[in-house]
Amino acid sequence: MDASLEKIADPTLAEMGKNLKEAMKMLEDSQRTEEENGKKSSGDIPGPLQGSGQDMVSLLQLVQNLMHGDEDEEPQSARIQNIGEQGHIALLGHSLGAYISTLDKEKLRKLTTRILSDTTLWLCRIFRYENGCAYFHEEEREGLAKICRLAIHSRYEDFVVDGFNVLYNKKPVIYLSAAARPGLGQYLCNQLGLPFPCLCRVPCNTMFGSQHQMDVAFLEKLIKDDIERGKLPLLLVANAGTAAVGHTDKIGRLKELCEQYGMWLHVEGVNLATLALGYVSSSVLAATKCDSMTLTPGPWLGLPAVPAVTLYKHDDPALTLVAGLTSNKPADKLRALPLWLSLQYLGLDGIVERIKHACQLSQRLQESLKKVNHIKILVEDELSSPVVVFRFFQELPGSDPVPRTVSVPSAAPSAVGRERHCCDALNRWLGEQLKQLVPTSGLTVMDLEVEGVCIRFSPLMTAAVLGTRGEDVDQLAACVQSKLPVLTCTLQLREEFKQEVTATAGLLHVDDPNWPGIGVVRYEHANDDKSSLKLDPEGEKIHAALLKKLNELESDLTFKMGPEYKSMKSCIYIGMASDDVDISELVETIAVTAREIEENSRLLENMTEVVRKGIQEAQVQLQKANEERLLEEGVLRQIPVVGSVLNWFSPVQASQKGRTFNLTAGSLESTEHTYVYKVQGTGVTPPQTPSGTRTKQRLPGQKPFRRSLRGSDALSETSSVSHSEDLEKAEQLSGAPEPDTPEPGSPEPPPGPRAPQDAEQTGALRSGAQRPEDDRPQVEEPESLR
Repeated sequence: MDASLEKIADPTLAEMGKNLKEAMKMLEDSQRTEEENGKKSSGDIPGPLQGSGQDMVSLLQLVQNLMHGDEDEEPQSARIQNIGEQGHIALLGHSLGAYISTLDKEKLRKLTTRILSDTTLWLCRIFRYENGCAYFHEEEREGLAKICRLAIHSRYEDFVVDGFNVLYNKKPVIYLSAAARPGLGQYLCNQLGLPFPCLCRVPCNTMFGSQHQMDVAFLEKLIKDDIERGKLPLLLVANAGTAAVGHTDKIGRLKELCEQYGMWLHVEGVNLATLALGYVSSSVLAATKCDSMTLTPGPWLGLPAVPAVTLYKHDDPALTLVAGLTSNKPADKLRALPLWLSLQYLGLDGIVERIKHACQLSQRLQESLKKVNHIKILVEDELSSPVVVFRFFQELPGSDPVPRTVSVPSAAPSAVGRERHCCDALNRWLGEQLKQLVPTSGLTVMDLEVEGVCIRFSPLMTAAVLGTRGEDVDQLAACVQSKLPVLTCTLQLREEFKQEVTATAGLLHVDDPNWPGIGVVRYEHANDDKSSLKLDPEGEKIHAALLKKLNELESDLTFKMGPEYKSMKSCIYIGMASDDVDISELVETIAVTAREIEENSRLLENMTEVVRKGIQEAQVQLQKANEERLLEEGVLRQIPVVGSVLNWFSPVQASQKGRTFNLTAGSLESTEHTYVYKVQGTGVTPPQTPSGTRTKQRLPGQKPFRRSLRGSDALSETSSVSHSEDLEKAEQLSGAPEPDTPEPGSPEPPPGPRAPQDAEQTGALRSGAQRPEDDRPQVEEPESLR
């Protein structure tokens, strides 16, 4: 590159290319040292300009800090796009445009005319649009707004003179498909100054054909109705690849309607890129006969800062000038310079290869997803569709979506909506997982009106920018296959979880349509106000402790805490299930743990009151004890000198009395037993911690909430009972001391409990036999052995 720049005669152009290369290298460099981070940050923008000025390297360093200054705070933010050599050429076009504008007017006029005519000719030949003109614009919708203005000037001859008074007598109508990109109609009305009634939204097919194609018969009916009302059908916007699923309208039939009623036909969409290929579907090929079309070569070819292009056919240059499609200003013509350079750099073969590669990626993913169960593909043309839209879908055979507690007529619509929301949440989760696992795929999660939440793969808009390869598509298909067991298992367990929670006292099932996991549950404590939707501090503490306990179990499930759907109360959100989960054990564990937490919290709250009352009672009893001691000892012993003499001649044998507070029983006890017998009182045995009604015995290595022996019929009912009894016996034996093993040849001891004296003797003998003579501890023998 440097050697090629040295051959350029103009030193300014050579220096510009060299500076651009150095600037892009510096801006794309993601490795910054700590010294550079310490010098300047995003908050170090100087207020007043420095008197001496700054060099180019310092300015580029400042720009780099501004672009990457927040990466420490947001590590997940996307960095600057890693553009290739063709991207540098496109960016060079903007710098060259500023340099060319300094030429004299005659040279500038010739150069800009050459650039504009060459770019227009190349685009018309590449995309099969013969004898067309081109308008280059930064905003994609700007070209359509200019076309609408041209159509108004063409149909209303006195519009230049009378203005909007002409439109008052015969209002224009612009027809848009219901599948058009959002906000297009509002943008056109704002740019043209037209009221919203001038827009007509044409519905899509409902009975025959794709549900994302414009209904041609209904459109013709709308046109006739508007003509009868005295309106003027002005323009129709058709789609060659809708913004959502990439379906193409019946452009050939729409063109016939437009010619019949004198309307302008404009076509836009991603499928127009396939016009550059050798094989083009008939529906897309019909777009070459339309009055205008909008192309976006920047995303298709991976070119940054390249303008969009609107190709049109019109014979009156005066009207195109009035509409703003043509301009005599050289700066407007220089918009085509980045695209002029990029097209020459790529060449015809490079342009076709990039578009063909994107279409092949779509076909590759489509073929892979056909082999995957429970994946529904929304593709219009299986042979040439460059957009693949798919979603997870599963019908549970034999399941009753209607709850038993609700009547069937009133619950059927809600059951269908609940199933729809459930699938939407799962597809939203699947899309986010795939985007994280395969970031180069460029997937988009979208919500369609009929199908619900779907995942879109449109490599024509992302492959050239992200560098998507065939291996990435294979990885994407493998990730979809790997996530299916999680989706199917979770979907099957949701209804069972709801029934178990409903049947468990103290738990409330929360129906959250946006949560993709097994379900949401809330524990209702004793002081819970069910009618209130405000924040519950006591419930929040209980759920926080419950979340901590559940996460300590180290199960395969994920637990989260958050506010309830449509209220501020805390709930426990249970995530996706990768294997068959024992829902009954899960729900029981949640209920028992939450109940224990609530009881412990009540004990701690009442402890302060119990201790306070105990201290007051102890003070009263000690005061009574002091009064009794005074009566027993007499008044003389309380006099300082006389009392000492009496105590010396006749000491008082008084017992030490005190009080001890038993926290378990919540009562005061005397310490006389402690001082007399030198032994502390045992008190009351604390009650056992409440546990579940049934404790599941897990095998070694088995995680919580996992069903064992799933689908196995080898064990009968009696064998399973005996197996559980064996496990209980093993637990009891594990806590008891290990029994003695009789020596060979010795008589077997009779069954029954062993006497304490025999057990003590045997223990002493065993301890003596097991330890060596020198380091054996000196233990006093029992009196019976002496």
